[in-house]
Amino acid sequence: MDKLAMTDALMAAKLAKGLSWETIGSDLNMSPVWVASACLGMNSAPAEKAKAIAEYLEVGPEVATALEVYPTKVWDQAVPTDPLIYRLYEVVGVYGETLKQVIQEKFGDGIMSAIDFSMEVDKIEDPKGDRVLLTLNGKFLPYKSW
Repeated sequence: MDKLAMTDALMAAKLAKGLSWETIGSDLNMSPVWVASACLGMNSAPAEKAKAIAEYLEVGPEVATALEVYPTKVWDQAVPTDPLIYRLYEVVGVYGETLKQVIQEKFGDGIMSAIDFSMEVDKIEDPKGDRVLLTLNGKFLPYKSW
């Protein structure tokens, strides 16, 4: 089973059971963001987590095996058209240079890891309109001189 078929099976099971990523993550004691990413094929899962996800969603062992496969992390290189994804693209376009400058002033010349990384998505209720809080937490990796 490839990652595309795996994702289709997992999304169908999630929909059929009326589950949210928050519920799945909570019930499995895993980050809901990480579970979603693994189920969408962008991360591999260790065997025990792959098995737990597959059993929880009642999909076959071939899905668990596919969850363990290392992904090829590719996406359309064109500007995204989905409005939510486009806004994130826009945030990086507008604030990317600002973030780079501020991070490098605080840490030095380097980058934020997307490997040693975690992310949380929270809802902040506000009478003027609910707000989205994204927390991106990556290890700083300094550039080395040799």
